Amino acid sequence: MKYILKILREENKKSFFEEFELEYIEGSNIISALLEIQKNPINTKNGKVLPVSFEAGCLEEVCGACSMLINSIPMQACTTLIKPLIKNKNFITLAPLSKFDVLKDLVVDRSKIFDQLKKVHAWIDDGENKKIDPKIRDELYELSKCMSCGVCMEACPNYNERNDFIGPAAVSQAKLFIKHPLSKNNNKRMNEMVSKEGVFNCGNSQNCKKMCPKNIPLTESIVEMQKASNKYFFKKIFAKFFRKN
Repeated sequence: MKYILKILREENKKSFFEEFELEYIEGSNIISALLEIQKNPINTKNGKVLPVSFEAGCLEEVCGACSMLINSIPMQACTTLIKPLIKNKNFITLAPLSKFDVLKDLVVDRSKIFDQLKKVHAWIDDGENKKIDPKIRDELYELSKCMSCGVCMEACPNYNERNDFIGPAAVSQAKLFIKHPLSKNNNKRMNEMVSKEGVFNCGNSQNCKKMCPKNIPLTESIVEMQKASNKYFFKKIFAKFFRKN
């Protein structure tokens, strides 16, 4: 059984679709299909072209590098199997994530994800070791599964060029480190949450939770951070008022 991969490519800042015909291999996924093209980059016009550029690291949905639009849906290419996609049609469309700058073909610049993690101080500073309550540990573990893949940001209608929203991933990571027993700099994290980029820009579409490949409870994190941000904001206002008086 043959199928077509229709790939959105970019050359000299011009985008175009290029098609490749492949023989279906049982158990194959999008990455293995792209590797087949890389070995023999012949398009459907029988022309030899440059191999398709894409990112892949762990190949087991841990690194987050292979995020792309598969039939217009943001997904991880390494765990997306070919068979279900060609059940009713013989072609698959691939494109880079639309909310990130394209470097080449399916490769995008994810650096703004990491810039946003810096804003919420998404790490633990050196400190003493402490035992963590098992309930808190289990909650934090779910949030720690985030692999900075960008899928939630791609799916979020409020994360775009017209909105300053920092995105669901950064909000969830802010919650992770605020609740961590070893956390410091929580004021810095909360200041970011109540800023113009912060948590109140969320429109509650819940697309992020639906599309997250790790099933992280992103909407729950956002709601909790909105409540915490309200308390923090008014606490700051009242503290400022009483200092003046």
